[in-house]
Amino acid sequence: MSLRKQLALSLLLLVIVVLTAVAVYRLFGGPEVTLLDAFYMAVVTISTVGYAEIVNTQSHPGLRLFNIFFILIGIGIMLYVFSASTAFIVEGELNHIFWRRKMQKLIRDMHDHLIICGAGETGTYLVKELLRTGNIFVVIDHDEGRLERIGQLGEVPVLKGEGGDEEVLVAAQIQKARGLASVLPEDKDNLLLTVTARLLNPNLRIVARCAEAPMMEKLLRHGANAAISPNMIGGLRLASELIRPGVVHFLDLMLRDQSGTLRVEEITLAEGSPWIGKKLKDLDLHRRYELLSLALRKPDGDMQFNPRDNTVLGTGDVLVVMGDVANAWKARDAAGNKIPHRKV
Repeated sequence: MSLRKQLALSLLLLVIVVLTAVAVYRLFGGPEVTLLDAFYMAVVTISTVGYAEIVNTQSHPGLRLFNIFFILIGIGIMLYVFSASTAFIVEGELNHIFWRRKMQKLIRDMHDHLIICGAGETGTYLVKELLRTGNIFVVIDHDEGRLERIGQLGEVPVLKGEGGDEEVLVAAQIQKARGLASVLPEDKDNLLLTVTARLLNPNLRIVARCAEAPMMEKLLRHGANAAISPNMIGGLRLASELIRPGVVHFLDLMLRDQSGTLRVEEITLAEGSPWIGKKLKDLDLHRRYELLSLALRKPDGDMQFNPRDNTVLGTGDVLVVMGDVANAWKARDAAGNKIPHRKV
């Protein structure tokens, strides 16, 4: 039995015993005994403080026998209450309640954040990368142990529950989120989560994990923006190791280097951005932010690799750059990006 249930049970027993004693004193104490007198007598007796009896038990042997029984039972229950209360506080249950309320408040205040459903091995790697790149997110999982391990990685808001549960997703502020990753172990669960999330937020970017290749098409057809197969990614990685080991070594250093956070990032030019209408050379990304422009994606999906300096930027353009994550966030802020982020 959990400490919380033990404490609740001990308090319930205490209330039952006290109310029983009040009823007995009120019923057999005589017409002069009021409800307050009976309650006072019950408290004085069970606490064994030694105050004078205000209910006359001398002429009622039955009441005196009840008092003996009540004191013996009361001492045991009071010890049980003290023991459960001490364990509840000392072993962290009270702290856990405060911590959970803090998490709930953090999540309520979130907007333009990410939601990670699944805190298994894949979800753990995902969380580590999001932490290193300064993203704001919340993690959902039904397993308390997994959530505790995620909490050890950093200040990560978590929710206990099933990822496909609509109430849990609403509690994670899915209506205000910008993206969701479904990394549950079973493909059918990822499919259900994708459908539910798409209904709750039509503008949400959804990325789902799938083990079976045929499931990729179903996920994309039912609302996922992208479906990732670990088997396919593993095969591509093997091919890269065979034919372009230098590139793989560079990417590994970029992702695993603990002294920095060199990444390929993107900067979206939303409506009203001060960068709209400017030429790429006017931004001087390399000098101001130490960023290298790799590509420019237009709103129609056209991708321009190694864009020219005289390229004019427009609304909805996405700049693909490489550099330190902290500098990428500075550039996003300068471009009028409203996405909240943590300090890297």
